[in-house]
Amino acid sequence: MTEWTQHIRAAAQALKPHVRETSVLRRYHVGASVGIELKFEHMQHMGNFKVRGAMNTLLHGDIPPAGVVAASGGNHGAAVAFAAKNLGVPAHIFVPELAGPTKIDLIKSTGADLTVVAGQYVNALDAAMAYAKDTGAMQIHAYDAPQTVVGQGTLFAEWQEQGLEADTLLIAVGGGGLIAGALAWFGASKKIVAVEPETCATLNGALLAGAPVDVPVSGVAVNALGAKRIGSICFDLATRYNTPSVLVSDDDILRAQATLWQDLRQYVEPAGATALAALTSGAYIPALGEKVAVLVCGANPNDLPKITML
Repeated sequence: MTEWTQHIRAAAQALKPHVRETSVLRRYHVGASVGIELKFEHMQHMGNFKVRGAMNTLLHGDIPPAGVVAASGGNHGAAVAFAAKNLGVPAHIFVPELAGPTKIDLIKSTGADLTVVAGQYVNALDAAMAYAKDTGAMQIHAYDAPQTVVGQGTLFAEWQEQGLEADTLLIAVGGGGLIAGALAWFGASKKIVAVEPETCATLNGALLAGAPVDVPVSGVAVNALGAKRIGSICFDLATRYNTPSVLVSDDDILRAQATLWQDLRQYVEPAGATALAALTSGAYIPALGEKVAVLVCGANPNDLPKITML
């Protein structure tokens, strides 16, 4: 148990009416011999895990009349907009242009106020902070806040209840809220491996520097994993539990994305395939007998086909 366990367990009960229990696929074979377990969190509301953290934050917050505001590469904004709509709370979302049409349209579908800003996530964050200061709206951070981490931790409590047997979990990292939830729930009881794109490696850069530092951000997964600096909660947990970080290239990520479609007909965004890329590329090679699980975390690619409803 960790100091987070009780909070995550309580949040898991509170969130049951608001989130989906996402499915698990066991004994999926990568290559010739590596059998792994996959959790399909990309089937969560709004196609990503962030609904858990957003909903948990709103359920525990004292929401002002101005409602809530969030900055996002896209998925967090969609999650906050969804949570706010379902709880009857006004929401204003700021995203950079690089969020892309799929995530922008998803946010618009909730009815939330949306502002698209030039630049990257940090520019959207600056705009959201200014809006919060001017209006009194409550800011919902994408990853570096205790209630966000607790909410993401419910994913791993759920997975454990579903019979997770793995020794090792591979988890994609951007700002660090998701892997912080895993570390908060499991502590030292499982090996948690961070998988990061070479082009936006926030945790890897922080571990090398000995503290969170700004890193350059680009690449195919930038609109989901493109935080400029790892969150302090994640960094503290990762250093406590000696969390390893492995890096994958954009080509590795795209091949893993194609593999999920070709093998399982699961069409996910690049960030959603990043953790699997560690295995399909050989960046992470399990030891003999090591039981490995991979989290598939996001389902909002920018090249979704247009389907006309009958």
